[in-house]
Amino acid sequence: MVIETKRLIIYTASQDEMIGFIKKQTDDILIKAYREMLRGCLEHPQEWDWYAIWFIELKDGSHAGELCFRGVQPGGSVEIGYGIAEESRGHGYATEAVDAVTAWALKQPGVCRVDAETDPVNRASQRVLEKCGFVTSGVMGEEGPRFCKTC
Repeated sequence: MVIETKRLIIYTASQDEMIGFIKKQTDDILIKAYREMLRGCLEHPQEWDWYAIWFIELKDGSHAGELCFRGVQPGGSVEIGYGIAEESRGHGYATEAVDAVTAWALKQPGVCRVDAETDPVNRASQRVLEKCGFVTSGVMGEEGPRFCKTC
């Protein structure tokens, strides 16, 4: 899957791209998360887009960050997660990427809601979600407050 915005190209990584990306990681938490994504892709190849790492690149080809989903849940919800490389923060790339990919997700058959969770003190991430039309759900998740956007 490839989604293009005004400044970004956002696409799902292939198996080889995911393996290579995982090998470059140094943070054990990220390594574990990315391995779980790869495992999800391999276990559900027909649902690759819902488990894969999505790379966020600027139109010049430079890497700006990643995002992902955690599979389609019963009831039609998907959870999105995202991260922007430190040197790419503050330029609106997260908002542009999350907005575009959320719009795509809500157009997919059987999907009626996109959820997200942020660290309670990560006001920048909460602001990204708010700008993309997410609202707080009033639920506190494992990582912090949960937000959602519906069709």
